[in-house]
Amino acid sequence: MHRRDFCKLLAIAAASETVSSYGQAAQENEPALPSGFNRYTQDYTQFCALPPEKRVFYRVRDGKIVEEQLDEPAWQQPAWNYAPGAQSVAGGLWDDVPSQSPIADLAGDGPFKPTWDSLLEYKAPEWYQDAKFGIWAHWSPQCVAEAGDWYARNMYVEGQRQYKYHLEHYGAPSRFGYKELCAQWTLLNWEPDELIARYKNAGARIFIALANHHDSFDAWDSKHQPWNAAAIGPHRDVIGTWATAARKQDLRFGVTVHQARNWWWFQPSHGSDKSGPNAGVPYDGRLTQTEGSDQWWQGLDPQRLYGVKHPANALPDTSYVKNFYDRTRDLIDQHNPDLLYFDDSLLPLGWAGMNIGAYFYNNSLKRHGGKMEAVVNIKDVPERLAKAVVADYERGLTAGIMKHPWQSETCIGAWHYLRFLYEKPGEYGGYLPPRDVIHWLIDTVSKNGTFILNVPGRPDGTIDSKEIAVLDGITAWMQTNGEAIYDTRPWKIYGEGPNSIKAGAFQGESVSKLGEKDIRFTRNKANSVIYALVLGWPTEPFTVQSLGLSTAAAPGKIGKLELLGTGQKINWKQQNDALRIELPQLYRPAVDYAAVFKVTLA
Repeated sequence: MHRRDFCKLLAIAAASETVSSYGQAAQENEPALPSGFNRYTQDYTQFCALPPEKRVFYRVRDGKIVEEQLDEPAWQQPAWNYAPGAQSVAGGLWDDVPSQSPIADLAGDGPFKPTWDSLLEYKAPEWYQDAKFGIWAHWSPQCVAEAGDWYARNMYVEGQRQYKYHLEHYGAPSRFGYKELCAQWTLLNWEPDELIARYKNAGARIFIALANHHDSFDAWDSKHQPWNAAAIGPHRDVIGTWATAARKQDLRFGVTVHQARNWWWFQPSHGSDKSGPNAGVPYDGRLTQTEGSDQWWQGLDPQRLYGVKHPANALPDTSYVKNFYDRTRDLIDQHNPDLLYFDDSLLPLGWAGMNIGAYFYNNSLKRHGGKMEAVVNIKDVPERLAKAVVADYERGLTAGIMKHPWQSETCIGAWHYLRFLYEKPGEYGGYLPPRDVIHWLIDTVSKNGTFILNVPGRPDGTIDSKEIAVLDGITAWMQTNGEAIYDTRPWKIYGEGPNSIKAGAFQGESVSKLGEKDIRFTRNKANSVIYALVLGWPTEPFTVQSLGLSTAAAPGKIGKLELLGTGQKINWKQQNDALRIELPQLYRPAVDYAAVFKVTLA
C-alpha cells in the first residue's frame, strides 16, 4: 500500500455502467484474438522457468490484442502509479485481464456467480456492522529495514530515499536483494497472544493481518508460492498463528491481499544502476533458479518472487492470474477469514478477482449453514456496486451517512514500520495521536462505517513504546465510552458543528480540525437511545441543536441524560430549539478526547 493519489475514476465509472457484462460473456463482433491469449496451458512456475526469448506476452494496440515479446534493449519499467483500467476488448478487461475465465467452475458451489449482478445479492453480516473497530498488522519482510512503505520496490529505484538507505546498510541490490530481507524477517520476539490481548483491550473487535504485499511474499504456509513465511524467514505460518490467537480471544479475523499488483510493481528489480560504480550491473531480479546452486536460496526461483521481466504494457499472463486465484483461494481454505481485503480498485485481475469474490461468499454460506458471515473490502466502489461488497476508503472518510456499510482504514504512521516516526520527539513521536484516532473512529461510525487502524510491527515481532502509548490512549477512552460505538447504527443525521472533514480517500487527517463544538451521533439498534459524542471536552455550557424538541431531526422527548464514565449529576434542559448541557465543574476524565452523552428517550 502507498500514499498514492492517483485513481481510476473514469475507468471505474465506465465499468459500473456496464456492470451486467463485467464478468460475463464477450461480444460476438469483437476482432479475433491471438490463439494463445487467455488460455491456461502452463502454470506460473513453468512460465517463470521459461527462457526470456520463449515467453510470449500480449498487449492492447489500436483496440486489438496482439502478441509481443520482450525487447531487452528497449525495456522500460511501468510507471510507479501504473493503473490499468477497463478496456472494451476481449469481452472487457479489468486490471488488464479479461472478465471471461478460461477455466470453468472457479466460484465454488453456491448461489453467487462471478458477475456483479450476482454479487449484488450480498448483504453485509450483522457481526461486522456491530464490531465497528479493528486493528491491523500490516507486517511483512518490508519491515526488516524499518524504513517505511514500499521498501521492496524503492530499494531498486535509483535516487529514492530507500535506495540510498539500502546502499548504506546492506550494499548494492545486485548483491543483497529483497530476497535476503525475506530471510531476515525472523520475528524472534513475537508474542501474538500478548499483542492480541493488547489490541482487544484497546477495543478492537476485529484483528486483520497482511497475507501478502505487492512483493509477492506469502505470510502463510502457501501451497502455491514457495517464497512464504513457513519456508523462509520466521519459518512459521504467520497468518495461521495470528488467526489462532485472535479467535482464542473471540476477535473476528481478517486478511489483506495486495499481491495482484506484483506484475507491474516489482519490475524495478529487473533494472540496474544508471550511474556510479555499479552502473549496468543487473539487480538480483534477473536471477533464475539455476543460479541458486550452493546459495541459501537453492531450489527457489527468484522469478516467482520478483515476477518475470516483461514489456511495460504487457498484460498479465494467464498463469500469473491463475496463480493469484490459487494463492488467494488457498488462503481462504486454510484459514477461513471472516474478512478479505483487496488493495485494489474493484475486484482485482478480471476473472480471477470476480471468481474469488464469489467463492469467498459461497464458502462462507457453506461453512456457516447458509448464513453469510463474510466481508470483502475493495476500493473506488461506484455507488451502483456498493451493496455487493464493503467499500473501503484508504485513509479516508465520507461526507455523510452511507446507505450500505463501509470501511475507513488508516495507519498510526507509515504502513510498514518506519523508525523515523518513533524517533521524533514527543509522547507519540510522529504517530497519529490517540485523540485523532478516536475522532476518526467516531466520525466513521456516525456515518455507518467501521474503522480499521494499522499498528505496524517491527521485524522482531514487537511494537515500540510510542505505538503502545497511542494504544493506551485509545484503551482509556474506549473502556469508558465503547457503549456509544459498538452495536450502534447511524442516527437520522451524522452530526452538527462548525467544522467539516474532507471527504474521500487520503483525506482522513482532516479530522484534526474537529473540536469541542463538533458533535456526532449514533443510536442503539432499538432506537431508544441516542449517543451524542462531543469531539472534545467543553468547559462552558453548550447546546446540541439537533436534540431540540422542535428541530428538523425531531428526536422526541428526552427522559434521561447521562455522561458516560461518571455518575455525577448533569445539568441539562431540552427546549424546542436545542438541548442545553452543562458538564460537572470539578470532573475531567483521564482522557478528554470526546465527551459522550447517553440520551435515553422518554
